[in-house]
Amino acid sequence: MHNSTDELLQLSDLSDTLDSNALQRARRTLKSLRPAEVAHLLESSPPYQRRLLWRLVDKSIEGEVLQELSDDVQSQFLSRMDTAAVVEITEGLDTDDIADILQQLPERVLREVLSGMSIQDRDRVESVLSYEEDTAGGLMNTDTITVRPRLTLDAVLRYLRRHDTLPPSTDNLIVVNRKDQFVGLLPLATVLTSDPSITVREVMITDVDAIPASMPDNQVVMLFETHDWVSAPVIDESGQLLGRITIDDVVDVIREDADHSLMGMAGLGEEEDTFAPAIRTTPRRAVWLGINLLTAIIASSVISLFQDTIDKVVALAVLMPIVASMGGVAGSQTLTVVIRGMALGQVSRSNIGWLMSREFRVGLFNGMLWATVMGLVAAAWFGDVIIAFIIAAAMVINLITAALAGAFLPVALKSLRIDPALAGSVALTTITDVVGFFSFLGLATYFYA
Repeated sequence: MHNSTDELLQLSDLSDTLDSNALQRARRTLKSLRPAEVAHLLESSPPYQRRLLWRLVDKSIEGEVLQELSDDVQSQFLSRMDTAAVVEITEGLDTDDIADILQQLPERVLREVLSGMSIQDRDRVESVLSYEEDTAGGLMNTDTITVRPRLTLDAVLRYLRRHDTLPPSTDNLIVVNRKDQFVGLLPLATVLTSDPSITVREVMITDVDAIPASMPDNQVVMLFETHDWVSAPVIDESGQLLGRITIDDVVDVIREDADHSLMGMAGLGEEEDTFAPAIRTTPRRAVWLGINLLTAIIASSVISLFQDTIDKVVALAVLMPIVASMGGVAGSQTLTVVIRGMALGQVSRSNIGWLMSREFRVGLFNGMLWATVMGLVAAAWFGDVIIAFIIAAAMVINLITAALAGAFLPVALKSLRIDPALAGSVALTTITDVVGFFSFLGLATYFYA
């Protein structure tokens, strides 16, 4: 499979004069790949080659390929499809995958697509779309197999044999009462290894709680991790079964969260297309560049307050970036740890005080260590004990400030409903720059005035 992918990557470097033999060769190679591999190839191709390769994808797997693409690339293909094409391409996909795809469409087109579906499919998709995308309800698939407690295992086996296939990742059957309320789980292993004459009620698992549809997806991930689940039922406020979440959905959430944290540090969306045209990429990056420019102006304005001091002692201009840089790195270390802890559900109001106290000590100890080193370097470099003391003191102040800010900012931003991964690094850089420059140049002004 690796060789096929390499061959197709070469074929994707196509031109307008591509001959029919090369097209046929590309189409055959595409057929040998799984949908996820085809999606990876599409995302790894520049826009023109991407559109050409999409036309070569077998119609029978277009929907599966589409659901594997990032939101940004999905929307590019969907924008070129009419309503009938979207209905056709989503036919046969899991309900949660259909909902994910349809959420990329404008509201008007979404309604047209839903109206073109069968009543049963439309009801299922609308039940998922009624929940926020980052909740259990938005993740769930409505394709479930349910049984009643009074049935014998023999009756359950006969019922299962009437199905052509079972839903993917089916490790348990879901037990419900007459009102379709969740009662418990019946493992398939139990069905296959137990006496066929006993009832579901006698062997079902009842000490497992279903997942509320409103639960945030990060909490769903933690439950799956803690209990090593393959699948889990989802219920509404009244306990009625709505659907189930499977491990592949959880893996998608983990990947998206990782992408979000990584891209958010640069002020970008997690679905940023690597090969998006410049006309789309430029405005996305321009927003955060503008914000960064504003924060840089604020830091520069602090420097301008001490222009006379800098003119007198040129060494200050040489050493000034060191203080801000050390604070920025120290703060980023703390910020990353705290954001990760928040994502894992480990950080709350009850323990943030301990974290702040710990970070204060870490900032103090590291500040004293590296302030001593830098003080000795500055004294040897410029032959000035005063300037050595000034940079050492400023580094201690800034490293303590950076550590405290890195711990406090994510919690404060989250309470204001601002994404810490997106805004935390910009706010932290502003604080460490301003405090670093002000403490360093302020002390210099005091001693050299």
